[in-house]
This record gives sequence, structure tokens and C-alpha cells, in this order.
Amino acid sequence: MSKKNAFYAQSGGVTAVINASACGVIETARQHSDRIGTVYAGKNGIIGALTEQLIDTSQESAADIAALKHTPSGGFGSCRFKLKGLEESKREYERLIEVFKAHDIGYFFYNGGGDSADTCYKVSQLSEKMGFPVQAIHVPKTVDNDLPITDNCPGFGSVAKYIAVSTLEASFDVRSMAATSTKIFVIEVMGRHAGWIAAAGGLVEDNGIPVVILFPEVEFDQEKFLAKVKARVEEFGYCTIVVSEGCHWPDGKFLAEQGTRDAFGHAQLGGAAPVVANMIKDALGLKFHWAVADYLQRAARHLASASDVEQAYALGQAAVEKALEGKNSIMPTVVRESSSPYKWSIGEAPLSEVANVEKMMPMEFITEDGFGITEACKEYLYPLIQGEAYPPYNDNGMPEYVTLKNILVPKKLAEFELK
Repeated sequence: MSKKNAFYAQSGGVTAVINASACGVIETARQHSDRIGTVYAGKNGIIGALTEQLIDTSQESAADIAALKHTPSGGFGSCRFKLKGLEESKREYERLIEVFKAHDIGYFFYNGGGDSADTCYKVSQLSEKMGFPVQAIHVPKTVDNDLPITDNCPGFGSVAKYIAVSTLEASFDVRSMAATSTKIFVIEVMGRHAGWIAAAGGLVEDNGIPVVILFPEVEFDQEKFLAKVKARVEEFGYCTIVVSEGCHWPDGKFLAEQGTRDAFGHAQLGGAAPVVANMIKDALGLKFHWAVADYLQRAARHLASASDVEQAYALGQAAVEKALEGKNSIMPTVVRESSSPYKWSIGEAPLSEVANVEKMMPMEFITEDGFGITEACKEYLYPLIQGEAYPPYNDNGMPEYVTLKNILVPKKLAEFELK
């Protein structure tokens, strides 16, 4: 097999461990320099390929690439740019192949969620038709944990740990003040259609915290919800509510819907926590505090899960190894072998079965009343938040994160205008 260069890009919302996958890809490719030439990274994700802004990762030192493993967010920049069907976005897909051809790129590693899995799948199809075969491997990433087939997604374990710990700490605070002041704490977490992150907040129950969870999978019933909160406060003196941003009314409208749309056409959300908190105040007259975890939950590398970091790196490594085995149009996966003790291995899934498929919370993970998590859910979640993988800290008490040089290679093609 002739030596080819590789292209790596980060897609969508970044995570505490997506750079660990980048580290896995680049370090493994460097170990196979006889078969893989330069690893180029897209500046700001797939946009970097379309505009031919290719970062030469060979200009980065081994120490800086290794430091990606403990650095949060996207070291090369990410983007929300959805490529549609092959016909609808024909111009963009053909441009990708032109750029790959110009820079002798034979490997495409796309690190993202469901939309990027779809892009990866289409590139693998089109490249064959255009006579320039590209091995397209999807590297899973999403805090939403909603990719199918894989047991879990890199990024989720760390956000779950952050939400579980933060919910616990804030609940201790409200418990301290409940006698004379705040009795309700509401935390809003990410999760448009799948309630995996909200479920992680439910782990505080094992620490004696009264918690009510609002899942996207369960239609919001205001009367039942308020009755549940009232009962919890009467029993414990306070209550914590974890609300997923995707919590919705029976007609499908999100509690947090703002009436605007993002680049992918999804309704922009944000504001479920104050909606819920004010609903409780109006109906029950209880004092409250609320918080929206937002970027904090997905950027919190200081509280990353050790198992999450390990899996993120391993899946980046596996992507390269599987490409060298001749695999194409696949996604390496996490296969759970046992939960106690926690054991896992690397598997793979065809992209035809991954692209545009969302994995919801199984209903057996949600309690019968719709407001809590079951023991089966806890058995699933706890291994994913196990272990601490703290970044190194400097003498000033700040974590030592790396900022790469991100040197671009000279362009070879005409300018391309994004539409």
C-alpha cells in the first residue's frame, strides 16, 4: 500500500476529552510513519478542509501532542457545519475530495457525533465514485451519549461526573440553607432528545439527596411534577431538580425553546431551569436558586473521568489501527464486558448503522413515576465516572493546558466560498 497523508477534524460541541482522541490519532499515526505521512488537522473542523486551511501537526512537538490528552475542548477548533445529502451538498463533498487529492490524503478521521458520522459515511461513498478512494473512519464523540451501538461515547463520562459532583455539592448547600431560606435548587443540563446527562444528576440520590429529574424521554406533566416536588420538600425540607434542556410538553414544544434555530436546523434551547424554578415559586411559594451548566459541564477537564480519558484516547488510536488494517466507513466502539468490575474492549460498527441514529435512554433506566433513575441505570453510569485524571497544575495553582501552534500548510487550490 502506498504511503498517504491523513486528515483529522473535530466536529460539533467539544468535550473535556476530545483532544485525548486527537492525541490518540496523531501519536498512533506517528508510530506508523512508514504508511502514514503527515497528519493534517482541519482548522475549525470540516470547514478547514473545505477552505483548505490544513494544520500541519508534524510542526507540533511530541510533548505538545501528548499534552492534548489533558487539555479540554478542541485543540484545532471545531464547528457546527452540517453537510446534507450527496446531491444537496454535492459542491461541498466534491470540494472535500479535491482537497484530499491535492494534498494526497488517503485517510479521513472525523471526530464527532451523529451528523459527522453521516458526513464520514458519505465521503467514503463519494470518494470511490470520484476515483480517489479515501478510508473514512469516524471517531465517536458526544457528551449527549446518543450514538448507537457503542456502549458509551467519549465525553459523556466526564460530563456525567461533573454533573453528578456539582449537583451533589449544590444540594449540600441548599440543604444547609433550607430551614430559613432556599428550599429548591434547579440545575439545567445538556441533552436535547436523550436524558443521559440528566440521569447522572440522579446519582446524588445515593447520598441521601431528594432529587427530581426531568427527562426528554418523558413528557412533562406539570401537575405531577409539582406534586412530586411538594412531597419531597415536605419530607426532606428541600429538593433538587435536574432538568434536561430537551424536557418538553406533551405537544412536543420544549420548555426552553427560544424560537430560534442553530446551524443544524435544531431549535436553540436554553432557559428550562428558570422556567421550572418560577413554576415552583408560583405554585408552591418556595424560594429557589437555579443554574445552567452550559459550557462548564463539557469543558471541565479538571474533573474528568479517568475511564473517559482512557477510552477517548483508545478510540482515536483504534481509528488509525483499523484504517491500517484496510477498514473503511466504520466507527470504533466501546464494548462493555462487565460492569463490576468494569471491563471493556474495542469493537467496531458500520457507519451505515450509525449515521443519523440517536440512542435514547432505555425506559428501564427511568423509574415508573418518570422522575428518577433505576438501579440498572446506576449500574450503567457508575463505571463511566470512575477514577480521576487530573491535569498537571503549575506553581500558581492553574492547570497546564496546551495551545498548539496550528501552522497552516500552503494552499494548492482556488479559494472556496462557504454557502
